[in-house]
Amino acid sequence: MAKFKRRSPSYLAVGRIATAHGIHGEVEVEIHTDFPERFTPGARLLVGEGKRTLVIETVRPHRKRLLVKFAEVTDRTAAERLRGDWLYVPIEEAWPLAEDEYYEHQIIGLEVWTDTGEYLGVVDHIIYTGANDVYVVQGPRGEVLLPAIRDVILDIDLEAERMTVHLLPGLVDETP
Repeated sequence: MAKFKRRSPSYLAVGRIATAHGIHGEVEVEIHTDFPERFTPGARLLVGEGKRTLVIETVRPHRKRLLVKFAEVTDRTAAERLRGDWLYVPIEEAWPLAEDEYYEHQIIGLEVWTDTGEYLGVVDHIIYTGANDVYVVQGPRGEVLLPAIRDVILDIDLEAERMTVHLLPGLVDETP
């Protein structure tokens, strides 16, 4: 079987600019990080495809978003140009995670094997639910949905690029 070559990204998305707010260059930012405290005055973020550096001047909560004023964005027109752009940090600035926690890019592309030695495929993407994440695996059985819970996910070995799982009854179709 061909080995899928996984690559670590150079940047992590931490937010997305939803819209301009007011006339002084503030923008509404949708938070896409578990560490919103990285949005502080003086913090540097990279914006858009060109990864232009912007420095946060002020930040304040607004509904389920943040209102951010970047030093380089001085009016509503400039803020409107940023609508839809993603905000990034270099991968080197990724905050450390607790044991048994992983960034999405570390999980996607892992080979998935059962504790009985059956190859299930490769993690294609992750579904985020209120209760737990669900890893979507594509392989010989087609699409397999694996809840990211301790009873199912037994081991994640990033070095070996492999996940070992235990299939609880009902997780996969047993019909031929």
